[in-house]
Amino acid sequence: MHKLLIVDDEPAICTSLYFALEDKYLVTMANSAEEALAAVAKQEFNIVLLDLKLGSADGMEVLKAIKQIDGSIIVIIMTAYGSIQSSVAAIKAGAFYYLTKPINMDELHMLLTNASEYIGMRSKVEYLNEKLTEQNEIAGMVGTSAAMRQIQHDIERVKNVDSNVLICGESGTGKELVAKALHYLSVRKKEPFEVINCAAIPAELLESELFGYEKGAFTGAVQRKKGIFELADQGTLFLDEIGEMDIKLQAKLLRVVQEKEIAPIGSCQRRKINVRIICATNRNLKQMVAEGKFREDLFFRLNVVSFQLPPLRQRREDIPLLAQYFVNKYNKKMAKQIKYIEPDFLERLTQYEFKGNVRELENIIERTMVFADDGVLRAASLPAEVQQYHFLAEEKPAEGPRVIPVYVGEDLGEIERKVIIQTLQHYRGDKAKTAQTLKISERKLWYKIKEYELK
Repeated sequence: MHKLLIVDDEPAICTSLYFALEDKYLVTMANSAEEALAAVAKQEFNIVLLDLKLGSADGMEVLKAIKQIDGSIIVIIMTAYGSIQSSVAAIKAGAFYYLTKPINMDELHMLLTNASEYIGMRSKVEYLNEKLTEQNEIAGMVGTSAAMRQIQHDIERVKNVDSNVLICGESGTGKELVAKALHYLSVRKKEPFEVINCAAIPAELLESELFGYEKGAFTGAVQRKKGIFELADQGTLFLDEIGEMDIKLQAKLLRVVQEKEIAPIGSCQRRKINVRIICATNRNLKQMVAEGKFREDLFFRLNVVSFQLPPLRQRREDIPLLAQYFVNKYNKKMAKQIKYIEPDFLERLTQYEFKGNVRELENIIERTMVFADDGVLRAASLPAEVQQYHFLAEEKPAEGPRVIPVYVGEDLGEIERKVIIQTLQHYRGDKAKTAQTLKISERKLWYKIKEYELK
């Protein structure tokens, strides 16, 4: 049952409403503004029936105070015929609806039913939004390498900043994932997150997709269409592959970025928008600017906050964690029971080049799981390209000592983990040489491998 607070300075009205509603709601009464605000501060209410005239108190101020205490409370205004204008103003201030006195009980019951349904629907939306954030957007930010920790730290710092963001990196490094994290962790998370791939749409159509058009603007425009900027209003717009945008269209985009307003094709009127713009590219925009292929002024407008995502081959220490993450993901999707990953399986993965980055790793894990019937991922089940790369790597002479970056304040366990993984790679998986070089026993090395790579 929803909790309902009745606020009216006439005790008779409070009492009559109490008896009429007590069977369907947990009802509390208040006869003054002070009593009402004290009750809302102490208890959680779903709905408030609020008289707009509370003696000397202004019901509008009470409404605003209630919303400040708990913005999710549904407030239904009760008003006399002569104050309908002020009740409309109350709706603009956040009231759900208003009732005129004397109150029609059928109308009241209908309004309360609508309010209850709205509360239920809002709860479902919030739940689904939380699940979406947890499962699809933020959970994918896997990695304990210094590079990934820095990216996660930067996301946390700028998530609520409305400055434009430029995300650079090779294909498959997770640029859209960072964009989603910036949106779903921000204050805009309940607003739209719209995505458009600038490389996937012909240049002559991209303008109408971005800005929309009016009915009759061109042949085939039989009705008005909103552009993606308008659809993303109050939320976030992710422009993927921004480096592929035609330079003529870049000039129109620059105006939108600067003025925060759009003009649909065929319209003489400009519409204000409130959109956070996040762009991504796998191209070198600075070089494109130098070559005259990308507008310098637009580049500076978009590159206010920048992220440079490292390729997977530069953070190989994250491969075991990513592999386990994808195993868990596809265990659920495929109803599989993969419980163990062979060390040799992970060793070969960490040697692989991964030109497709994290996207390629996910594809490899999915493919190997399809044919794994005994709950174990073995090196023999890896695709041919990974196997061939491993054998070619074995034939190559070992490289010289590798420099491993260590950062001020970095966790000692993480430093140890990196040293072990890089030393194993240097000796091509020879655990005896690795243990001898690190001056530890092979038994302790096996323990560390299990602790850091297979947990």
